[in-house]
Amino acid sequence: MKRNLSLYIHIPFCKQKCLYCDFLSFDDVLYAKQLAYMDALRTELRLYQPYADRYSVKSVFIGGGTPSTMDESLIEALLSQVRSVFRLDRFAEITIEANPGTLKYTDLLAYQSYGINRLSIGLQSADDDMLRMLGRIHNFDQFVAGYTSARRAGFRNINVDVISGIPGQDMHSYVDTLTRVMEYRPEHISVYSLQVEEGTPLAEDQNLLDMLPEEETDRRMYAMTKKILRTNGYERYEFSNYCQPGFECKHNLVYWTGGEYIGIGLGAASLFKGERFSNLRDLDRYLELMEEVSKLMTPEVDTLELYDAATLKLRQDNTAMYVDRRMEEFMFLGLRMIRGVSRTEFKQRFNKEMFDVYGSVINKYVDDGFLRLEEDRVMLTDAGIDVSNIILSDFILEH
Repeated sequence: MKRNLSLYIHIPFCKQKCLYCDFLSFDDVLYAKQLAYMDALRTELRLYQPYADRYSVKSVFIGGGTPSTMDESLIEALLSQVRSVFRLDRFAEITIEANPGTLKYTDLLAYQSYGINRLSIGLQSADDDMLRMLGRIHNFDQFVAGYTSARRAGFRNINVDVISGIPGQDMHSYVDTLTRVMEYRPEHISVYSLQVEEGTPLAEDQNLLDMLPEEETDRRMYAMTKKILRTNGYERYEFSNYCQPGFECKHNLVYWTGGEYIGIGLGAASLFKGERFSNLRDLDRYLELMEEVSKLMTPEVDTLELYDAATLKLRQDNTAMYVDRRMEEFMFLGLRMIRGVSRTEFKQRFNKEMFDVYGSVINKYVDDGFLRLEEDRVMLTDAGIDVSNIILSDFILEH
């Protein structure tokens, strides 16, 4: 029986880098180098040929950066390579991220024909002034036009990203964004609180920092999000993610439940064959390495040996996932989900009772009102979610 696998493919190119963004992405790379990168992705996919027959791919997520900046024919070639190496499940979820300022109806039709069945649109705010302040390249009207085109092209599973805690944002403007988004009834809404990351232009702009909402306002926005979205038919299934019934992001669920996934591309992370690793983050070195690998891919070469040699150079770090570490991740990733974690599944995975390992921690936070037990499951309460960083850190075992 084939094992389940998910693929993340990183395309790190943008038209313009946002002021708050600390993702591995670039807005100043020559198109020729972007084309070389797309070739390199296809080469890296081929490296996994020795293992592909053992897996059925349940989800593919093309993220970035802004994948929708790339010519649609390059996306087609990329997915063709995925299908030539791996077996995709008949009902695989295939997502592509898009900026509203880059969506074209012809590209959306093409995506549909390539089997892409989920679109994730980075709106962030319905307020044009705030979008300009963040360095976004679109306005709300462009979002509406792109969203409408996606529906016309046949997309029936759309996520919209929203950010709270933007400089100058108050409760009224934030609720206005949520309300305007819900008018279009996307199947999924992701709501993230703005994080000021060191080294970003936002972190160095004192004027914008002075305009950030107070912590109490940000907390009220967080509470209001759940109330408004739930009233309109969206259930929260993870700290920052809401959906209509049946439209949870299958790909992200793999991360939160400890499933196997492979990250393809610059800096992409993987959990594969019992190891967690990330690819190197230097674009030029990545391109050089994949060019070397491509030249070695002849019928005579031992593909398994090539995989071992190439990934040794490709990986920036490599951590063996021993039982203790896997148990930690099972708990502090699984508890991000509103339904929490299953004691039965813990026993099946690790051949240990959850309470034998974590009983004192669980009981402490149950008594404090931050965790609750419901039949087979352990989950955070609303109060626990508010202080989740502290609670989840207590599930790290001493090594």
